[in-house]
Amino acid sequence: MKNDNSLTLRKTYLSRFFKGNRITWFAMLLTSALFGVLNLAVAWLMKELIDHLSGGEGAFSLGALALMTAGMILAIIPLKGLDYISQPRFMQKAMTQFKNFAFEKLMRKSIASFQREDTGAYLSAFSNDLMSIETNYLEKQYVLVFNTVWAGGAALLMFFYNPLLAVIAIALCALPLLASLGAGVRMEKAERAASEKNAGFAASLKDILGGFSVVKSFRAEEAAAGLLERSSDAVENAKCARRKVSVILSMIGGVAGISAQLGTFLAGAALKNLGFGITPGIIFVFIDLTGAVITTVREMPGLLAGRRAALALVDKTAEALEANIRDEGTDIPNRLEKGISIHNLHFGYEPDNEILHGVNIEFEAGKRYAIVGASGSGKSTLLNLLMASRHDYEGDISYDDAELRQVSSKSLYEMVSMIEQNVFVFDASIRDNITMFRDFPAAEVDRAIALSGLSQFIEQHGGDYLCGENGKNLSGGEKQRISIARSLLRKSSVLLADEATASLDARTAYQVIGDILKLEGITRIVVTHALTESLLRQYDGIIVMKDGRVVESGTFEHLMERTGYFYALYTVAQ
Repeated sequence: MKNDNSLTLRKTYLSRFFKGNRITWFAMLLTSALFGVLNLAVAWLMKELIDHLSGGEGAFSLGALALMTAGMILAIIPLKGLDYISQPRFMQKAMTQFKNFAFEKLMRKSIASFQREDTGAYLSAFSNDLMSIETNYLEKQYVLVFNTVWAGGAALLMFFYNPLLAVIAIALCALPLLASLGAGVRMEKAERAASEKNAGFAASLKDILGGFSVVKSFRAEEAAAGLLERSSDAVENAKCARRKVSVILSMIGGVAGISAQLGTFLAGAALKNLGFGITPGIIFVFIDLTGAVITTVREMPGLLAGRRAALALVDKTAEALEANIRDEGTDIPNRLEKGISIHNLHFGYEPDNEILHGVNIEFEAGKRYAIVGASGSGKSTLLNLLMASRHDYEGDISYDDAELRQVSSKSLYEMVSMIEQNVFVFDASIRDNITMFRDFPAAEVDRAIALSGLSQFIEQHGGDYLCGENGKNLSGGEKQRISIARSLLRKSSVLLADEATASLDARTAYQVIGDILKLEGITRIVVTHALTESLLRQYDGIIVMKDGRVVESGTFEHLMERTGYFYALYTVAQ
């Protein structure tokens, strides 16, 4: 039993299918209902034709029956026209609105929220799950209405012609239907299980494709194949269980069909022999109308089970998209005026494994800072916390006078940009990758291109040069410069760089860091492993970390004079 919050959430997501789309939806369902009525009219007409041929009393003339036949055939044309207009348009708008709404919800998550979640679940939600929702919830509405009108009208006609035979026929159809209800619940569980296993498979496939070069270089193809095989087996086992439930539902429908059809025919023959006024036309129409009920009984369990399963997937998608979204905090100006203050910061990814221990740092606005230290000293963790990757730290991180946990994600991302070692690049033009598909004045774009060192590249290749999937047509330095240009174009007040040049050759790395340090009016905090004197002398401050603590800080000259830990790091690196 779902609670009120779950039902409200489901309604919110389902409403996206129908927003501004109800007229088309009504036209689609009306068409379906009218086709059901038309099928009933055809059954009635066939009964009249048979009674005419058998010479029954009160039968219509052949001419009248011919006109009725022509009228019914002509009625199909406008109905098909309405169906052609309404159904595709409803489905198109419904799915577009739902996907857009779901994606907007996903984009509302902060970096902190998203990093704690399984992206495979979203890959599944936006592919297989949405396909199942489209098929089993939206498309099957059409079939449900048709079957309901057709079977309901068939039952009424049967009672009109012979109530006793109608009771017998409906009873023969109803018993298997009741037996199928339990299978419907099992179908919902099987569908959700298949979705969850598919999410795991999508995540495994994403990991292997993303780490393809690592797999190949370490000759781990067999291990990777085994990992994917186990994940694939889990998916197929879940799908097999789902198919078994589907077979059960189909078997129940098949038994209902055979039982009802043969039983109705035998009962009709018996009633005719007993003198209940059963004509050949009535026998025929009962066989036909029972077929409508049989079809509904056969299909309804699967339709209802599929609908329940689709609604469960809507719930699953909604729960994932609504999870881990914190209430938005206070908006702050997009310019850093005073600086960033870190006071008594403690943090660990696991409760019993603290990584940062009592860190205290002051970054003044507009200045340049390097964070250095051995691997595992907490440099990248510190930078990620500055980007609000987590909120479960102890102590304070403040931008000017605003504590980070109280700052809205939107305004933080307006102020801060981050350049990482692996720059994400769309399979689009270099200009679109710089602007991130937003409109900026041409002069501002050109300025960002020039300051980031991309002018020569664009002069040679043009702004429409395609970067390729994951930026495969670009060098590492070119991708890093795109990241710098993005930050400049957004006029970020704070630029964070986390080992941005680790994968670049020494010359390119020197140029990229040099370009960052030349930028004016921006607070720059660079995590770096490259201890090059000419670059280190350009920083206003160097933060030296060891085992999650700040052990030294100051200018290059000051730290070298102390001949402490930084001096040792620098000396070893030369």
